Amino acid sequence: MKRIVIIGGGFAGVSALFGLRSHQKRLDLEVTLINDKQRVSFLPMLPDCLGRNVSPENLLLDLAVLSAKMDFNFIQDRVSAVDLLKKQVTASALTLGYDFLLISSGTETNFYNNNEIRERAFKLDDASDALLVRRALEEKSYASYLIAGAGYTGIEVATNLRVFLKKRKIDKKIVIIERAPSILGPLPQWMKDYVADNLKRLNIEVLLNSSIERVEENRIRLSGGEVFENSMLIWAAGVRTADFIRDLKVEKNPQGRINTDEYLRVNASCFAAGDTAYYSDKNNFLRMAVQFAIMEGTYAAKNIIRSLEGKRLAKFKPLDFGYIIPMANNRACGIILGINMKGFLPLLLHYFMCIYRSYGLKNKSGIVKDLIKIG
Repeated sequence: MKRIVIIGGGFAGVSALFGLRSHQKRLDLEVTLINDKQRVSFLPMLPDCLGRNVSPENLLLDLAVLSAKMDFNFIQDRVSAVDLLKKQVTASALTLGYDFLLISSGTETNFYNNNEIRERAFKLDDASDALLVRRALEEKSYASYLIAGAGYTGIEVATNLRVFLKKRKIDKKIVIIERAPSILGPLPQWMKDYVADNLKRLNIEVLLNSSIERVEENRIRLSGGEVFENSMLIWAAGVRTADFIRDLKVEKNPQGRINTDEYLRVNASCFAAGDTAYYSDKNNFLRMAVQFAIMEGTYAAKNIIRSLEGKRLAKFKPLDFGYIIPMANNRACGIILGINMKGFLPLLLHYFMCIYRSYGLKNKSGIVKDLIKIG
């Protein structure tokens, strides 16, 4: 029996499970998935839990239920160490040996070792976080709302907050705080301009070249000296990989993402996929995206099978269908199949792909019902 361990039950890990499924009996595989939570979240729609009233319950996949259906082992635990030489994975309650390992543990919010922010800021790492934010919005009156980070998530959260407040006829200040000199990092200027114009339409202020200097119980101080009293802070200013990856003696980028070869290998018995992997395609490293995570998980499973069969491995060939920045007032922009798009059509495409990629018929139908609700 060959032991295959997958760390992480997100898009890449689950795609790998489906890729291994048809070979389990033929190759006598024991497949074990380790994830720190029993239920994993459909991350692209977490901001929609605020402005569009999408139920967090419709964004969840129960890994224990999936394991029973697909005949793999599921262990709910947090991995603390991986020994690539001994081929062992250590979690809080056990140590597992493996013949092949897939690291697909994704990323989590990076608080840059600032415990003040970690303790007092909201985040959106999973559906439970979205539920906490929504409850806070409904139960407490804030003087203003601050979003740290003007990347994809920060923009989506800010626009959803505005829609949430507008539905309730609440006119409060929303401010995006960005350390860099522009929003949306390396994205094309036309997209930055379109998003900036839409933020102005929504009366969302953007403070560039600015950062959060101090967070106290009822006060947030910015680097420029401005002080906000009684403000909600949502942190979307960067992500990092899991702690155990930091200790791996392998090549990584500053976020901790693991460099892989053209087959998604870290070494002969270990692969990496999804946001954990830092894969270079034609001298360009792939951005973190659902489409690449699914492709990489599928390819990693394929190459694990090929390794077991003694066959030549398949080079990973990513297909980039594009990307979209959806905003909650029914405006979006993006590049789809090389075509620049603005307005409502890219928003429809975004939600179509979200529904298509979501987990199970129950969740898909639930998301559709949530999106078409009035009010």
